[in-house]
Amino acid sequence: MRFEQKRALVTGAASGIGAATVDRLRAEGATVVGVDIAPAEGVDYCDVTDQASIDGAMAAAVEQLGGLDICVNVAGVNTFAKFEELSVETLETHLAVNLVGPMLVTQAALPHLRASKGNVVTVASISGLQGQPYNSAYCASKGGLLLFMRSIAIELASDGIRVNCVCPGGVDTPLSAGAAASLPPDADFDLFARMNGVIPGFMPPAHVAGAIAYLASDDAASVTGSSLVVDRGTLW
Repeated sequence: MRFEQKRALVTGAASGIGAATVDRLRAEGATVVGVDIAPAEGVDYCDVTDQASIDGAMAAAVEQLGGLDICVNVAGVNTFAKFEELSVETLETHLAVNLVGPMLVTQAALPHLRASKGNVVTVASISGLQGQPYNSAYCASKGGLLLFMRSIAIELASDGIRVNCVCPGGVDTPLSAGAAASLPPDADFDLFARMNGVIPGFMPPAHVAGAIAYLASDDAASVTGSSLVVDRGTLW
């Protein structure tokens, strides 16, 4: 029960890693508000690309929770495309959701985290640590996200706020299934060999939620600016 009397907000909570994180934090005693743009039972609406939506969701969550100790950024998008077919619109969508979204949510959470000396955990990806075929927009957004969070970890340390990232490999989620469905029909699958882990298969979202829970807990009290890789041995 590491999170008794702790209050958390989780974005992307309707499915996948976000839903698993809500379950994990609650199982360890936290009071959690989950938000998402997709409808789901017990999940409040929030569009992480819209400032007004974020401000409204954050205000409602803090009122309900009585404050905020943990902000978890999970919401994301991923669409594959050949580079020569990559549109500016697709790139901008990835940047808006995967990079600007966590920035805006964390900014909105900041006054409340300062008051509680809380922490931020953001789901990045090993796609931000390695180049991947047909995934340039996603890789760019997650690579930027990693360095963004590392940078603000330095700034916010004096406020007693920790900022960390989890970098998953392949996870069995609707996001991953949707990305796979967008692969070009003539994709060269030999190019994906570098993305295979030594432990085969996709991991369940609960494995990533466990890593998030560790970083959000007092067990990680001396950890900030980190990028915890959970990838079944893909990166070495």
